[in-house]
Amino acid sequence: MSDCYVIEVSSQTAGIVVRDAEGYEFFAASHRFHALEGQIFRNAREAERAARRLATGQVLQVAS
Repeated sequence: MSDCYVIEVSSQTAGIVVRDAEGYEFFAASHRFHALEGQIFRNAREAERAARRLATGQVLQVAS
């Protein structure tokens, strides 16, 4: 299992996620995905889904 993944949406790099003790932390690659900056996801797939929702204008659900 890798410790980091590049997240792409429609051939655009959204950011990277890096695994730590809490999960996968998102680091945005552009202003378009800044809303995800610093969020922790259970896995890379979850981060990719969030980036796709953001790119299509869907409301993001922030974990509490």
